Amino acid sequence: MLSAEIRELAARRRAVILAHNYCRGEIQDVADFTGDSLELARKAVEVEADVIVFCGVYFMAETAKILNPSRTVLIPDPSAGCPMADMVTAEQLRELKARHPGAKAVCYVNSTAEVKAECDICVTSGNAEKVMATFPPEQEILFVPDRHLGGHIAGMLGREYTLWPGYCPTHAALTVKAIEDARRMHPGAPVLVHPECARDVRAAADERLSTGGMCRYARESSAREIVVGTETGILHRLRKENPGKSFYPASERLVCPNMKKNTLENLRDALRDMKTEVTVPDEIAERARRAIAAMLAVG
Repeated sequence: MLSAEIRELAARRRAVILAHNYCRGEIQDVADFTGDSLELARKAVEVEADVIVFCGVYFMAETAKILNPSRTVLIPDPSAGCPMADMVTAEQLRELKARHPGAKAVCYVNSTAEVKAECDICVTSGNAEKVMATFPPEQEILFVPDRHLGGHIAGMLGREYTLWPGYCPTHAALTVKAIEDARRMHPGAPVLVHPECARDVRAAADERLSTGGMCRYARESSAREIVVGTETGILHRLRKENPGKSFYPASERLVCPNMKKNTLENLRDALRDMKTEVTVPDEIAERARRAIAAMLAVG
């Protein structure tokens, strides 16, 4: 059985397997830890292992390597990228900063190492409000690459940011009509959406939460049925952790093809053959590490 082989290989390699909430259910089940970007960023620092295997997309494995320069970090499929992360380059960000002297550059953690290296601080969808509240109201902010998360946080704090026009194609697939249809199918069920969704979709929902926030809401809510507006991989974790409740996707279209590139087969191969190793140039890693550390220091 592949799962048993993977666990045996992980023990032999002194490896820890981290899996994002959007991965396939069988990947989540064989992982040591499952979580959102913030949870896994913290876990990558805390774990004691020689090898970190990151089941997610490439920028997440890069982040793990930046935080653990002396450890080997592997990704099962190096082609598992993030279209949103690719929507802004370090050169484009430098040009934007040159047009806004004195502004602070903030990046969603869903960005490349090179972009992180150009920023003052990173945020995740789970901690963005807390991190951004540390800036004085008069501070000019450049927020990359997700205009939806940036707009959501700016609105919550009553501020204005210069937003890069990036977005997540998966979350962009969720529409107000899909939410209305889900409400008709599941009357009374609260609708949770991710802040990467468009403004009208966020307004149509009951809660706007990171995937970690959705997991907490599911545990603490008295609702027996919940509609979930984010990548469908999270439904596996929600159902597993809350067996007495029912969870429904707001749309069947919310599937990230890159997250689904992580399979038991290529996870096994990664551990067996010690591939594919993720590396980040020292100079970029050092600067990116400062931005990530600044975020983690907020708590």
